[in-house]
Amino acid sequence: MQIQISTDSNLSGDEKLIQYFQAELESKLARFSDHLTRLDVHLSDEMGAGTDGEDLRCVIEARPARHQPVAVTNHAGSVADAFNGAVRKLERVLESLFDREGHHKGGESIRHKTEDEQS
Repeated sequence: MQIQISTDSNLSGDEKLIQYFQAELESKLARFSDHLTRLDVHLSDEMGAGTDGEDLRCVIEARPARHQPVAVTNHAGSVADAFNGAVRKLERVLESLFDREGHHKGGESIRHKTEDEQS
């Protein structure tokens, strides 16, 4: 899984911060790593430096193999909160996406039942 992290001109994206975010993504999304080819993280300050409020935004785009890309956005008052909120949202989206693959109309497929269960 390839991870790309970028920031806008209002935020400093130093190497330490990028390494921390990469480690967090690898850890929190480890169960999906076989299904994901790439993650793009974009951090931005929508109102510019020096303003207060929930103007920091984190967008994470995930590219699952054999699926269309999915993206989540989270706004918060700090870079860490924006990032963590976006990761939680992405986890829910990926859980939904990959859990659906094994189910047909919300229930288990007959193909997944054992012979004893089919009798």
